[in-house]
Amino acid sequence: MFNLRLDEVSLGYGKRTVLHNISLEARPGEMLGIIGPNGSGKSTLIRGITRLISPSSGQIFLDGQNIASMSHSDLARLVAVVPQNPVLPGLFTAFEVVLMGRTPHLGFLKYEGKRDLAIVQRAMEATQTAAFAERRIGELSGGERQRLTIARALAQEPKIILLDEPTAHLDINYQIETLDIARQLCLEQKLIVVATLHDLNLAAQYCDRLVMLCDGKIHCHGVPAAVINTQTVKEVYGAEVYVYPHPINGLPATLIASRKDTSKPNARAM
Repeated sequence: MFNLRLDEVSLGYGKRTVLHNISLEARPGEMLGIIGPNGSGKSTLIRGITRLISPSSGQIFLDGQNIASMSHSDLARLVAVVPQNPVLPGLFTAFEVVLMGRTPHLGFLKYEGKRDLAIVQRAMEATQTAAFAERRIGELSGGERQRLTIARALAQEPKIILLDEPTAHLDINYQIETLDIARQLCLEQKLIVVATLHDLNLAAQYCDRLVMLCDGKIHCHGVPAAVINTQTVKEVYGAEVYVYPHPINGLPATLIASRKDTSKPNARAM
């Protein structure tokens, strides 16, 4: 069975190590969430899996093969990335952007064929972007561009999709829409989806398992109920919160304990 595995991986930039001895595994049909405060190494982990940076120690395996031994094109056929702030050419149509996802499968100076076009069409249908296929990128909303970036990733026919803060800068409707699509891809196409997330409530609702990072190390990992609780959030984020079971599905829901009251002493009586 195809899997992603990190064995004692350390990653960083130059002489600065950001992540220390990270070991984890993800399987097909699973959505793995990476959570933790700013600077804990979430995006660094994504860069390591895509080989934008190389481990200073440890190894990363895809289907048992060390990614260090793979060509860039072979890796691109297996792993697709949805970045936090995708840069898309404003004058291209939505269809043309998704078609870029076929690049790893094309030989030198080869053009897209009927099969490539069919794959792009299916990717756009799966991400609900087919309706604006002919519109220019500059005409699309932030949520529409994010869905389009997922469609481009899906057109690569990857085994793994990496989402780096996919809900950043989106309103709540587009956040839900984006993660609904990611979750559906897991279930229907048996993809591995690894998502770095800031919002603990979204992470708990959508991810099968969570890895909580702190100071460059794995603080805890497991199902959402085992990872997100009042104690771990206090230890890792330094925040006072209450964590309750969601009233509908029982998954952990995080509420702030209180707000700091900077009003005048008699303000509450007003």
